[in-house]
Amino acid sequence: MSLDEATISQTFEIVRRYMDLDTQVPVRPVRTPEDLESDLELELTGIGAPMHEVIAKLWRVMAATPSTTSVKFFNQLFAGQDAAATVADIISAVANTPMYTFKSGGPQILIEKACIRRMASKVGYEDGDGIFAPGGSLSNMAAMVIARNHAVQGSRDTGVNTSRALIYTSEECHYSVRKAAGMVGVGRENVRFVPADERGGMRADALREMIVEDRGAGATPVMINATAGTTVQGAFDPIDAIADVGEELDVWVHVDGAWGGSVLLCERMRHLVDGIHRVDSVTWDAHKLLGVPLTSSVLLTKRRGVCRENFDESASYLYQEDDDDLNPGRSSIQCGRRNDALKLWTAWNHHGDAGYDRMIGHMRDLAEHARDLIAGDDDLVLSHDPQFVNVCLEARGKPSDEVCALLGKRQKAKVGWGVVNGRKVIRLVFANPEVQIEGVDELIAGIKAVAADLPERDNALTSEELCGAC
Repeated sequence: MSLDEATISQTFEIVRRYMDLDTQVPVRPVRTPEDLESDLELELTGIGAPMHEVIAKLWRVMAATPSTTSVKFFNQLFAGQDAAATVADIISAVANTPMYTFKSGGPQILIEKACIRRMASKVGYEDGDGIFAPGGSLSNMAAMVIARNHAVQGSRDTGVNTSRALIYTSEECHYSVRKAAGMVGVGRENVRFVPADERGGMRADALREMIVEDRGAGATPVMINATAGTTVQGAFDPIDAIADVGEELDVWVHVDGAWGGSVLLCERMRHLVDGIHRVDSVTWDAHKLLGVPLTSSVLLTKRRGVCRENFDESASYLYQEDDDDLNPGRSSIQCGRRNDALKLWTAWNHHGDAGYDRMIGHMRDLAEHARDLIAGDDDLVLSHDPQFVNVCLEARGKPSDEVCALLGKRQKAKVGWGVVNGRKVIRLVFANPEVQIEGVDELIAGIKAVAADLPERDNALTSEELCGAC
């Protein structure tokens, strides 16, 4: 059944109503799973229904779904809605273009290659290459596979048969690093967590000592994972110093820039990734700070052809025409995948480098304003001086997790909590360029008002919680 005019009209009416709802009810009421299951009739019965009834049901589901696009959402490492990228994403779904061959993708393949070239040039790769992957976790995993194959000869064909293959990463890294190690045959227990400094960045001196000691004991260092923008604090590892270690000890260096890679487009913050042009590979998510709808993640490699060398498989039923360079399926980590490049290409055409520079700079302004408000308020405690657009704080003597929960229940804001230096903290993420200074004032005032209604409690983690976080 193809789209008809009535269905298209009803669909875009849902879009319009959803946008209105973001203004009228920016934080949806908190509802239990049982309530949603019952009210929305979510169970599949196998009985078909007319399209207009299905669309009406779809609207009820969307109206009950937490909004990530409103100016009250500070909960994840993405927020808001970029008009240009959203339009392109809708068109991509309608076209449903496969992205494995030029024969089936045509100009969409060229657009994907143009996005990769542009991003690689921003990293500083003179002859860079890369692939789109469905999220930063899989981009990081792809980098780990490449590093494993580089360090352990023959591992692509016969598996990891060395005594002990090791991954090195900051203790503040994203959980996808350990998860990937368990998926690619390296092993979760073979991830070595390097101590971080007081700002949350990996200590390069400790990294070097660990690698030298492990190699001396017969282990095989596979990859160093540096983080550009940690999930909670927004901390940046010292990439230049880590690249020095990688070059000296001949270990693959990857930068997980899923969150913070976009500072490459911001003159004011680009120094946070100094030395990134020296590393072997980089993950960069456009669906985070660049506002592109989920997902649009890219793994970039310093050397051209690396992904094809590590992921290519022959398939005569698929790769029948054109140069291998025009058939991304020969380099990607999957066959069938959706078009995640068109929305980035469209948005970049609209904003340009200068527009992204202003956008990211504005979000840094919001973070600095929040920092100043918190630092000047006796009822609040700033956890650390933010490097990026993450701001962590406590309401003095009040439970951070309960503050966040109550903000949601009262429909004031969607905010999450994290752990910094063994303490539960309120984590604010400024990733929506539509938020203005007044919105930050309102958010901080809301945190204080909610905290005032809660009993006192220390945010220090208990011994059981500390043990569970290990």
